Amino acid sequence: MTFRCSEASRDRDESLSATASTVPAFLLLEDPGPWGPDILRSRRVPDALRAILHGWQRDLGLRTLLIRRPGRDPGGPRRVFVASARHAWLETTTVDDLGTVGEFDLSGVRGPDGVGLTAHAGPVLLACTHGAHDRCCAERGRPLAAALARRWPEELWEASHLGGDRFAGNLVALPRGDYFGGLDADTGPDVVARYLDGVLDLAHHRGRSSHAWVVQAAVHAARERCGAMGVRDVVVRAVGSDAEGVVVRLSVRGEDRVARVRTQHGEAAHLTCSASRAEPPLRHLVTWLDAP
Repeated sequence: MTFRCSEASRDRDESLSATASTVPAFLLLEDPGPWGPDILRSRRVPDALRAILHGWQRDLGLRTLLIRRPGRDPGGPRRVFVASARHAWLETTTVDDLGTVGEFDLSGVRGPDGVGLTAHAGPVLLACTHGAHDRCCAERGRPLAAALARRWPEELWEASHLGGDRFAGNLVALPRGDYFGGLDADTGPDVVARYLDGVLDLAHHRGRSSHAWVVQAAVHAARERCGAMGVRDVVVRAVGSDAEGVVVRLSVRGEDRVARVRTQHGEAAHLTCSASRAEPPLRHLVTWLDAP
């Protein structure tokens, strides 16, 4: 049987907690595909724009994704979105030629006030279906995308590589950058419906992309500890360190909590379908400094 990283991850009973890609901001470009394995090398992106996208990723932390509606409708102007996961804003416009995106001034993407495009009320739901990057993304992502599109046709887009192939089907909800994994056509609609009502399903929530992995681990542990499943129940107040690990100060429903997070390596495994060697995934151990 051909190896599938998502099946192997499920067989290991691997936790999805604290696995969201660390991305503070997103640039979404509509393109019907087909998409090559690496978007920033793809000929689907105009030559002059590719160099600019590399610079924005390096200098602004801006991750570019290609998006499309299920069915790959190529007609009409292309939609463009810019989102800040850190500040939870989302803006949009349309262009006739993706090459003109390189003329945008996105220097404000790190701030709270947007970059001057049209505010988008959101949400935008991104289901990874990037089979050229990893087989699992297509095999698990396309049925998920189709099921979600039937219920939320305006909000749902297929997307290129989101990160964490072994957790397919993967979904990102913007503008907050909440990552979900292990979804399928049966579970996905319920998880999304609860999220849109302001409630997280921790069994599928991988974390928020604006947080480092250690912070994602602390937030997840706080939600479990306090039963705080509301999307806005946990706020990160400060991140520091001591001799034993990273110290994360949180507000959980208005109550102060302090966690220490230590990172270890798990048992080595092949983490993508195309991996040539086994690598150890990270594990995050959370202890509470405010415990009585």
